This record gives sequence, C-alpha cells and structure tokens, in this order.
Amino acid sequence: MRTTFHLKTLAVAIATLSVASVTNAAGLDRSGQDVTAFLQDGTYAEAVYTYISADVSGRDSANDLPTSNTYVEGGKTGDIAESYDFFRYGVKTDINDTFSIGVLYDEPFGAAAEYKGDSRFVSQTGDNRDATITAISGGAIGPQSPLGITSFAQAQGTVNALQNVIRQGGTLTPAQQAALTSLAPAVGIAQAEFDTAGEGTKAEVRSENLTGILGMKFGANKQFQVYGGPVAQRIRADVQLRGLAYGPATGYTSTSNPDMDYGYIAGVSFSKPEIALKAALTYRSEIDHDIKIAETYPIAGVLAGDPAAANRTSEYEVTTPKSVNFDFQTGINPTTLATAKVRWVPWSDFSITPPLYNEVSKRNYGPDGLNLVDYDDDQWQVELGLSKRLAPALGVSGTVGWDSGAGNPTTSLGPVEGYYSVGLGAKYNVTENWAVSAGGKYLWFGDAKGRLPTGKIVGDFQDNDGYILGLKLSYQDIK
Repeated sequence: MRTTFHLKTLAVAIATLSVASVTNAAGLDRSGQDVTAFLQDGTYAEAVYTYISADVSGRDSANDLPTSNTYVEGGKTGDIAESYDFFRYGVKTDINDTFSIGVLYDEPFGAAAEYKGDSRFVSQTGDNRDATITAISGGAIGPQSPLGITSFAQAQGTVNALQNVIRQGGTLTPAQQAALTSLAPAVGIAQAEFDTAGEGTKAEVRSENLTGILGMKFGANKQFQVYGGPVAQRIRADVQLRGLAYGPATGYTSTSNPDMDYGYIAGVSFSKPEIALKAALTYRSEIDHDIKIAETYPIAGVLAGDPAAANRTSEYEVTTPKSVNFDFQTGINPTTLATAKVRWVPWSDFSITPPLYNEVSKRNYGPDGLNLVDYDDDQWQVELGLSKRLAPALGVSGTVGWDSGAGNPTTSLGPVEGYYSVGLGAKYNVTENWAVSAGGKYLWFGDAKGRLPTGKIVGDFQDNDGYILGLKLSYQDIK
C-alpha cells in the first residue's frame, strides 16, 4: 500500500528552510530572490525579517606605489563588513483550480562595507603631504630627485607651471612631460589624503523588488503550472574611496540617485501531492537602470589643471543581472521532507562604470577605461535541507550550503570568495493557519584577495565568518 504525504501534514516542516537562506557572499547577491511563497498551496502570506552579521578582515598592502601591483603584507584592516537587515513579504491565493495570483517583495541586491581605523583604506590624519608625495612619487621627489624637488609645495608649483604652459598653447619638452606625468598624480594623491583626513572607504548598495505573478495550472491533475509577471526594481548606491590603497582614486566619492525600472519573471513548476513533491524552475530577467550620479574625483581636477573638473553630475547605465533558481522538495516519509535549492547568477556580465571615474582611467588603461566594480566569475549556490515534524504543531529543519563566490581576486569593497554554511530552523503552528518560524545559519567565508580595477592587489582577507538570523510570520489556508 502506497504511503501518501499530504502537504498540509508536512507544511509545518516546509517554510522554516527559507527563513535565513542566503547572504551577499557572491557579487551583490542578498535575498536570493526566493519565490517559494507563490508555490505554496491554497492562500498563503508571509513576512520575513533577516539580520546578517559578518566578520570580514585582513591585511592591506604596504606597497603604496601606484605604478607597482606587487602585494606586500601590511597592517590589519579591522572588520570591514557592516551588519545589515532586510524584509521579505509574499502573498498568494488561488482564483480557482487553474489560476493563481501573487505579489512578492524582497531586497535582492546590496552591499554594506566600511573601512575604519588605521589601514591604507583610511585617509591619514594630519598634514602628511610632504611624506606622502615622497613615498609615492617613484623617485621624482626627495633628496635624490632629478628635478630638485623635496616638498609637496614645490611639486604642486611645478605641476601648475607646466600645466600653465600647455594652457597657453606651449609645448613641453620630453623631460617636462615626464615630470608632469610623474608629479601630477602624486600631487593629487597627497592633496586628496589631506582633504579627506581620517575618512574611511565606504560602499552601500540598496535595492528593492516588487514582483507580480500570475500562474496557470494544467495537466490531467493540474500537476503542471506556468507562471510569470512584471518586476519593478528600485536601486541606489553610494561609494567613497579613501586611503593610499586606492592610489590616484583616493578621495573619489559618488552618489547614485534612486532609480526605478522594470523587468519580468517566468517559470514552470511540477507537483505530485501524494509524495509531497514540488519542483520549480524560475527565471528573472536583467533590468536596465539609467541612473543619475554625482561624482567627485580630486585627481580629475589636478590632471586637468582645473578644480571644477573634479566634480560632475551625469547619467550612466547599470544592468542588474538575470538569474535562474531551481527549488525542489519531496517527502521521505509522512513526517520528513527533503529540499534542495540551486541558484545561478552571471556576475561576470555585471559592472558599475561611473562616467567620470571611467573617463579619467582612459588616460592610462586604454579606450575602454576601467569599471569601478566588476567580477570574473558567475555565482553558483546550492543548499540542501531536511525538515522533520516532531509534534502536530512543531517542526525543525537543518541545512547545509555552498556558494561559489564570483571570483578571486575580487573587489576590495567585498573581499569574500563564497562560503560554506550550516543552518537550523524551527516552526511552531500557533493556530491551524498561523505559524511563527525562526532560523539561524553560520557561514565560513572563502579567503580572497582584494583587487583594484587597475589589477593591483591591495588586501588579503582570510579566516572570516558570519551568521544570519531570521524570523517569519506566516498564514496558510489549504481548503
């Protein structure tokens, strides 16, 4: 006689697994864009709160020469990962035995990093311009200088004089051009360090998704479903780069205004209630954003010989990546459920390229210039779980997970290469329809080198970890 695993019997052990499912270990991934709320039977609603705390620390590079990419172990960076939290909401109902509708809200992409303390990712305090320019000029300044320059003031005066020759239509000799090429970036770095004394590098990205879904079931037993709908996405970002680690980019600041744009979701699912089996494949499209950005880039003013050139307000395009999620569950026995989640995001196609930053980089890095943020690899994420009903109103769950990361070396604004994780959760049915779930997860982050867009390695981050806590309130009515 075949055992039947009724979904309502197992429901107490299902939802616990998505309470604290992911973190932004690869690229800017944050929520995992979970759609399982829409895949629940009957009328279903949930509100989920997630809190993430990570410890990401390492050592900077003692090599302050912008022209050298060699990593030399330096001092400790301290913990750069900012704790953050976010909410996820979902509601779904069946119109009839064929059509279902739902609305999902989540915060899919984000970042929160800040360097503090006394590392090379923090601008020095006090007036260190003479020492700074001597250290980073590559011999153009100091006691052995072929130009006889021994101070910041002399270097700045030389740069101004040579730029004035150009502005008046004159031509520099090869020696003068070489001097300008060497001195101007050094002057810009030293002055930017002085102007931003004590400030640390920061990066914050926030996003919001609102997804509408219409599903249609078909097949002899309505076991198949296709679903899809529009996605509205809002995104904003703030970045400031500080410290000698960033070389000529120190002092760079950008603020990207919030932008709303649209994409879509599409998927297909299959269910077999007699063994509590559900499988779903979900695709989310790329979304193009045209964002207004205000940039301040001190080196741009120095190189142009015009302080006004250091500030610009313009527009640029950011395309948030597409993704594919696969969700699977099946009953093992009438009180035990096995689950699997797989997620793919092509972060290798993603970049952030602010116009002023990119324009300045074209002087030394070719006609395409540099991106402020990009990644080498795509992200793969896998999570396996078991849920067990211990009592009519109580279930527990456990998970193990792996995230590939998006390449190593990676951006110094998020120096982590994926993670391994273990998690535990529990769900208690307060009434027949209402339930409270709580979960936690511990993560071991992969070691990573922090790299600038120029290719220079500026940090080494090892032996880091973090944890996630989640709380969910859910309602379900299966008729």
